[in-house]
Amino acid sequence: MKHASLKLCLAWACLGLAAATPAQEYPARPVTVIIPFSAGSASDVIGRIVLDRIAQSMGRPFVVDNRPAAGGNVGTQAVARAEPDGYTILMSTSGPLAVNRVLNPALGYDPERDLAPISLYASLPNVIVVTAKLPVATLPEFIEHVRKNPNTAYSSVGPGSSQHLAGAYFEQLVGAKMTHVPYRVTGQLVTDLVAGQVPVSFQLLPNVAGQIKAGAVRPIAVAAERRLAALPSVPTAAEAGLPGYQSAAWFAFLGPRGTPRSIIERWHREIAAATGDGAIRARFTDTGAEALASTPEELGRHISAEIAKWRGIIDRAGIKLDP
Repeated sequence: MKHASLKLCLAWACLGLAAATPAQEYPARPVTVIIPFSAGSASDVIGRIVLDRIAQSMGRPFVVDNRPAAGGNVGTQAVARAEPDGYTILMSTSGPLAVNRVLNPALGYDPERDLAPISLYASLPNVIVVTAKLPVATLPEFIEHVRKNPNTAYSSVGPGSSQHLAGAYFEQLVGAKMTHVPYRVTGQLVTDLVAGQVPVSFQLLPNVAGQIKAGAVRPIAVAAERRLAALPSVPTAAEAGLPGYQSAAWFAFLGPRGTPRSIIERWHREIAAATGDGAIRARFTDTGAEALASTPEELGRHISAEIAKWRGIIDRAGIKLDP
């Protein structure tokens, strides 16, 4: 009888070890991380800073898959439909995770139901930048310019992006009509901004930092509560005479719905450690970003709150996405 009990205990122990092995071994192979924007974009630059740190910690390289299409919807949808085994992870932003749900209910995915939140990792305010060819140097001068020149064009990385909404919100606050010009690839957007073909953009700093340094584009205001450490001489919109104008992209990690909780928690720990690292935070500051971390539950609530926040602005602007 004792021998039978011992065998039963050993059998249960073996089963327990077998069940624990997959979690202990994760990741057993490279993880594909989908970034739904182009290489070199703000999302890509900031995301890779965190990924490099996490890859070192996990001891596995990542396969980064850039899918820049439809304002981030294509890459985000790909993750929503992926196998929830922890080997497909999403690094996405406020556009495809919140705003686009308001703009286009027929996305093909629901960010609140089809994705498993892991953590926020960064926030990046929009900066109003103009080509150096445009004869304005301050925000009041720019407001006067767009009021006198209806349909002044401004660029973004696509409908529903933070840049697009920053422009629409700006129009509402200053009472001026502008023309939105969406781009699929950030590089072409920047080229046309420098050339003056589309003279204005409500941009994320990493996208235009080199051009600002070269003097090819001019930052005139930051759409945030505080000035950016990377642009200390550039006033906030409120300081420049436009109170209440705040607009930022936020960045987060998610997996497909059904991703095992143990894997979600592993990624959450890795992200929290990375964004708490002083060297990582300093690199974020250099790009104009703020390092963040949240619990999966906090990210889920944040997504829902952002959907509600932007609904009014979008409805007033009459913004719609093509089906």
